[in-house]
Amino acid sequence: MVEGQEDVTWDQWVALARACEEHGLEGLFRSDHYLSVFTDPARGSLDAWATLAGLAAITERIRLGTLVSPVTFRHPSVLAKQVITVDHISGGRVELGIGAGWHVPEHRAYGFDYPDDRARMELLAEQLEVVHRSWSEAPLTFEGRHYRLEGLDALPRPVQDPHPPLIVGGHAGRRSAALAATWADEYNTVSATPDECADRRRRVAEAWEAEGRDPATLRFSLMTGAVVGEDRAEVLERARAVMAVTRETGDPDAFLRARADTWVVGTTDVARRRLDDLEAAGVERVMLQHLATEDPGMVAALGRLASPRG
Repeated sequence: MVEGQEDVTWDQWVALARACEEHGLEGLFRSDHYLSVFTDPARGSLDAWATLAGLAAITERIRLGTLVSPVTFRHPSVLAKQVITVDHISGGRVELGIGAGWHVPEHRAYGFDYPDDRARMELLAEQLEVVHRSWSEAPLTFEGRHYRLEGLDALPRPVQDPHPPLIVGGHAGRRSAALAATWADEYNTVSATPDECADRRRRVAEAWEAEGRDPATLRFSLMTGAVVGEDRAEVLERARAVMAVTRETGDPDAFLRARADTWVVGTTDVARRRLDDLEAAGVERVMLQHLATEDPGMVAALGRLASPRG
């Protein structure tokens, strides 16, 4: 999981994607922001879906997707078409994470409307329905409060059967869990302890059941920070690099201790034990946030976490 708005260049994206393929990672996900979330005005961002289309053309195996695309950036028909385009370019390796949006400065700077929480959740509900139905239903007529479609036959159809996976993110609140249960294939939560993950998974599973879906079909995932190395010195070196990205100062050891409960940090053996704890809590996959993107060794370290134990 890469924070693309922190000045990740195209050359770095290519290197990251190729390293993910080389080192056995399942996929490469990226954020969908236009301004730095660490408030560095000098950092730029390539568009998420244009980036994924380019990476789809030069990779062969890894899955690609967003965590998450905000509903405030794009009309749902445009978003659905972009995802299907990447689905075709990649031969069926794309996933869509979608959320209500939150980063106010980028909305102001780029001129995107930023309605209140209630309205953004309405947008999320309608976008999920439009995207999901446009991939499988024709002709589609939709009349909501925010969007109207009439007689849509959105061709071509997805490569993936029945469609690219839809991911809804959140903290397992009632509204997001219900929307996920209605339209999504996966629920992704952020920076949580194993106990918090177990509780959030339970709440989402209850929403799945309330919607008449088998809770066993729920895919529950976690996106969280990662600082992993072969020994303590390498871990501290990588922590310093991450602190430079997040614009934090101080002791890297203290930085790691403050995140030890919710991130995957430490040597490979320690990190693997954390992944075991998350698996026991019901987490089925983890998107590990790689912040210091100029460090290819970190991708290799994450690959060792993903590889079978010898």
